Amino acid sequence: ELRDLASKHPNLVLVKLDVANPSTITDAAKIVEGKLNGTGLNLLINNAGIYTPTASLETVDAEEMIRTYKTNAVGPMLMAQAFLPLLKKAAQKSTEKGLSCSKAAIINISTIMGSIEKTPESFFKPVISYRCSKAALNMLTRCQALTYGEAGILCVALHPGWVKTDMGSQEADLTVDTSVRGLLSVLPSLSEKHSGTLLNWEGNAIPW
Repeated sequence: ELRDLASKHPNLVLVKLDVANPSTITDAAKIVEGKLNGTGLNLLINNAGIYTPTASLETVDAEEMIRTYKTNAVGPMLMAQAFLPLLKKAAQKSTEKGLSCSKAAIINISTIMGSIEKTPESFFKPVISYRCSKAALNMLTRCQALTYGEAGILCVALHPGWVKTDMGSQEADLTVDTSVRGLLSVLPSLSEKHSGTLLNWEGNAIPW
């Protein structure tokens, strides 16, 4: 599907990448740098994530926890490190004041299931490895905001909702179209006041 889309839109470039494999992250950053022809990268969206629906406190093991953390928390951290020079370049060259996605931004796709305060409302699906890894991603976003904000880079975590995808299943609340349209409307509205926060697809804040 991606290749078909790329064949119709010449401005869309596909880059091979596995966030659980650090060497491919480094390689991808080099390819993107080459495609940018000396300009910076305005927007990095960390969307890759894995989810094991059967991971309860009784059944989850160390291997599953580590595997999920590697993709859901460590991956976005390494992605930000690799693409940081390009994001900094975009921020430095921008004439915009404050923070925004059109200047330079890291958007980590997270979930309300990573919210410690909201856990009782959704614990009918324990998914321990997913919850813990996304809580770690939320902390990473907060730390990135405090660190990279000084370089003019906005860092925000977004919850796309419970979406009808392969991961979300067909029992989910939202269609892909509704979620994506919501996220796309939120991105341009983000500013320094949203730095280091967790928001949903409608732009509403979710407590940690």
